[in-house]
Amino acid sequence: MLRRSHRGAIFTNAAVFSADWVPADFHSRDGELDTMATALEPILEHEPASGLFLSGPTGTGKTSSSQHLLGRLQGHTGELHTATVNCWSNHSRYRVLYRIVEEIKGRAVTTHDHAASALQDTLRTVDAPTVVVLDEADQLDEPEVIYDLYEEPSLAVVVTANTKSDVLVGLDERIQSRLRTFIDVEFDPYTAGELTPILEQRARHGLQPGVIETDLLGDIARAANGNARDAIAALEGAAQQAVEDGAERIESDHVTTAVASASQDVRKETLKRLNDHQREIYELVAAAGPLSPRAIYAHYREQMADPRSQRTVRKYVRKLAQYDLLTATGAAQSRKYQLVEDAPQPE
Repeated sequence: MLRRSHRGAIFTNAAVFSADWVPADFHSRDGELDTMATALEPILEHEPASGLFLSGPTGTGKTSSSQHLLGRLQGHTGELHTATVNCWSNHSRYRVLYRIVEEIKGRAVTTHDHAASALQDTLRTVDAPTVVVLDEADQLDEPEVIYDLYEEPSLAVVVTANTKSDVLVGLDERIQSRLRTFIDVEFDPYTAGELTPILEQRARHGLQPGVIETDLLGDIARAANGNARDAIAALEGAAQQAVEDGAERIESDHVTTAVASASQDVRKETLKRLNDHQREIYELVAAAGPLSPRAIYAHYREQMADPRSQRTVRKYVRKLAQYDLLTATGAAQSRKYQLVEDAPQPE
């Protein structure tokens, strides 16, 4: 009870430490946002807009920037629909189209059948310009849906992924050619100087005034290696450490403890988001790694009743490595994957 009551002495709004929270006074990535806004502005005049492809490592602001951009666009017109699809949990063509129609209509969608074509027909009846964000599109089982959306004249498509190649691999060359016309916006890892004001912003909105010194925010920024997710997780962890200690302020030792565990906390959250196929890959590497991609697929096929293609499984393995759950050693044919050091064990 004491710790719970003391929480208010440190926190004012813990929601600001969520990955989904985007501040109204979002100022990072101004250059990238200007490029994105210029590409999408024609949609406000009911004219075709360029597609956007946002790429870069995890924690570089792709998702936050896309959500801030949607807010900016909505502020310029009352005739704009927006929809964001999390492709981790909506990775089939049908689910992508379902979520878009659901967000545009503002209610659950009822279809007479489960055909994606029925949903696409519904999209064609939408008169207002629409911007769709496909977040983490390298999770799509059917990336051809990006082309389907691009072909709709009233739609502008924003795609985010760690790398563009992971989305394009295996697609028909005609579709690849069309998707290469998207404007590329690359997100590099943050510098410590760029991360510090982001942390100041989170502290300003989520913590009591004066509970953490700017110097400590700088320490967190430098330890995060350019990853905003890790930095924000470390700040929240330091604040929680202060609550646990019954302290009036966040001190250096709280930061040291939180920085050490922040990346592992982020990995645990990522692990919860894996689909059944990705989790199976993670578990078998945990049990039998290091394993080559070929060996991973062989074990995986033995375990899954409805195995995905070898190409898809290779994509899943790369994604697990991009999210710092797996690490690779060796090159080309000799490459093997194992869990990163201190990775969370499967439950």
